[in-house]
Amino acid sequence: MRRELIWIEELGFLGWGCSECGWLFRSSGAPTGVSLDEMLRNYEQLRDSRFATHVCAEHPRANSPKD
Repeated sequence: MRRELIWIEELGFLGWGCSECGWLFRSSGAPTGVSLDEMLRNYEQLRDSRFATHVCAEHPRANSPKD
């Protein structure tokens, strides 16, 4: 199956992650740029490059607690 960048809403995290593993994009600071458009482009470029280079095997999913 091909991995995709997906939006995740969970307790304690709201943001982008991988559809196939436990990788989450966590920005290291405020977006940089002189305009909102530039900030958005820089954020998306950083997110996309980190997603493209992550290794799913290094980010196993946490097991769900059983009831």
